[in-house]
Amino acid sequence: MPRNAYAELKEMLGQARSILEDLDRLGLGEVHPLDGHEDLPPCGLDRDDRAGACRIVTLEEVRAELGDCQRCNLCRERNRIVFGVGNPDADLVLVGEGPGREEDLKGEPFVGEAGRLLDRILAAMNLRREDVYICNVVKCRPPRNRDPAPDEISTCEPFLQKQLAAIRPQVIVALGKFAAQTLLQSNTAISRLRGRWSVYHDIPLMPTYHPAYLLRNPLGKREVWEDMKQVMKKLREG
Repeated sequence: MPRNAYAELKEMLGQARSILEDLDRLGLGEVHPLDGHEDLPPCGLDRDDRAGACRIVTLEEVRAELGDCQRCNLCRERNRIVFGVGNPDADLVLVGEGPGREEDLKGEPFVGEAGRLLDRILAAMNLRREDVYICNVVKCRPPRNRDPAPDEISTCEPFLQKQLAAIRPQVIVALGKFAAQTLLQSNTAISRLRGRWSVYHDIPLMPTYHPAYLLRNPLGKREVWEDMKQVMKKLREG
């Protein structure tokens, strides 16, 4: 489905939902959905929309399904679930590893010093947080900022896939070694992955260094900027 048509359809569905809610508040009775609509499969990352009808799932529905997640051990020490933030119709999604201490306290990804550097990178691209969508591979902070365990990733990654299916971005940027290796199922060093286009469920993916790495290694900023220039070019072409 063309991106513009997809965005317009999402907007129309949102408007229709608002109308139905207004009718219900006015006491005008229930308006049932078209027969069978609720039985349609959700539109997933790997689903070819041309093969048949599917049901568009919104980010709000994905967040509601996640709920007060207790599906893995990360729930035991977290303060808040860090779902994601930004534009639900974004052309660009940036994926990090997992929440840190400040993100865990606020419930928003990339709000610490590394997040402020990410904001500056976006500004150099003439973008704001409101223009993109930012999320992580896992939604809860791993204790002591350790790497997420394989079972924690396998439990949480389906929600990342549902987020991406709801957004349908043109481009994904994987921020840092862990995010890139997880999404690409690769053990290749980030220094070799970065700067080279890959694909995640048919979406172009650019791995690059994590902003936290750049705080420790400022010379890497030039390489990240080269990667971001490729991303800007891909977005223009899209």
